[in-house]
Amino acid sequence: QVQLVESGGGLVQPGGSLRLSCAASGSIFNAMGWYRQAPGKQRELVARISFGGSTNYAESVKGRFAISRDNAKHTVYLQMNSLKPEDTAVYYCNTLGYGNVPLGSWGQGTQVTVSS
Repeated sequence: QVQLVESGGGLVQPGGSLRLSCAASGSIFNAMGWYRQAPGKQRELVARISFGGSTNYAESVKGRFAISRDNAKHTVYLQMNSLKPEDTAVYYCNTLGYGNVPLGSWGQGTQVTVSS
């Protein structure tokens, strides 16, 4: 099974930007997704990218976040701009199956904190 490692999180002020990375241990031919889980809330899918590069976003991040992938480097990125305090969460990546069902094991995630 391919292992996924998230990185790039940190503390940023409102309005700031961060770029998250999800490095895979091998090739992934599935769609990939970025999820987040805020304290006391369920994990939610915020961005999805197909193997070919088609993207979809949750309404809450549309226009601010951009997902991309480099299949040669086995890496998926999440560029997050105009960050808001409500974006504070642990962010995870995963491979996606039919119906956007997450297929892999969850990693440690990367903490994103948006605060002044």
